[in-house]
Amino acid sequence: MRILVALGGNALLRRGEPMTAATQRENVRRAVAALLPLLEAGHGLVITHGNGPQVGLLALQTAAGPAESAYPLDVLGAESEGMVGYLIEQELDNALPAGRLVAALLTQVLVDRRDPAFRRPTKPIGPVYERAQAERLAQERGWTIAQDGNGWRRVVASPRPVQVLEARVIELLLSHNATVVCAGGGGIPVLERGDGSLVGVEAVIDKDLASALLARQLGADHLLLLTDVDGVYLDWGAASARRVRRAGPAALNPSGFTAGSMAPKVEAAGGFAAETGKLASIGRLEDATAILRGTAGTTFDVGTTGVVLHS
Repeated sequence: MRILVALGGNALLRRGEPMTAATQRENVRRAVAALLPLLEAGHGLVITHGNGPQVGLLALQTAAGPAESAYPLDVLGAESEGMVGYLIEQELDNALPAGRLVAALLTQVLVDRRDPAFRRPTKPIGPVYERAQAERLAQERGWTIAQDGNGWRRVVASPRPVQVLEARVIELLLSHNATVVCAGGGGIPVLERGDGSLVGVEAVIDKDLASALLARQLGADHLLLLTDVDGVYLDWGAASARRVRRAGPAALNPSGFTAGSMAPKVEAAGGFAAETGKLASIGRLEDATAILRGTAGTTFDVGTTGVVLHS
């Protein structure tokens, strides 16, 4: 079975953890250990990943230097995709038997210049700040900021992905039984000029929506969105919170969930199931094998009517 696995940013770098290379490598090693049984079972994997903390740190570092030397977000996105992709690729190489092929691929994703997201930035990147510090940085650097939990973060445009341009290359690698790491952070956002050439754009694409798009382009049999919570909950945070075990593709309204967190996962999973008739699941990284068996997480299924709660 061909499975597209999307590793959430919180699955690779948890809130409060230091953003060091050692911490990220240890978390990548843990992620690879969770995915190894899927590979050992003979499934073909395409692995995508988040990059919000990493690209935000790179943006912070580049902003500290002269204005003329600052890199745009598309270049920083490519840097972070290469950095995290390298760690995942190497840990997969270390864990898999000799001779198994692994490739990390920088991935361009086409977006529409008319997308309204460019007029209303919503995608959080980088560290979480106290409000006063966030407001000071926004004034100094021309950022847009928004509340994220108990803190504040920089937010940037998040246009919808239109096409993953390297899908044919990924398909070629899969045909040679390679495990492919790609579309990190939603991929590198690019626009098409009038003459057909491409140019990067200041934006960050939602990783879950890009993953669902890529899963459709590749004909994946299952979309697996892995994070640090064990599924989708109704009334999250309340005493009445209940985990959804299965749901019809349109049974859960994304607007009822946290923007930038569970909302895009619900939208991506429901949309993939509706368009392909195949399964899409959301759950905890450590439960990847159980989610695939249907005994953990939340699964979106065209054969399910409404919502089935975990008993």
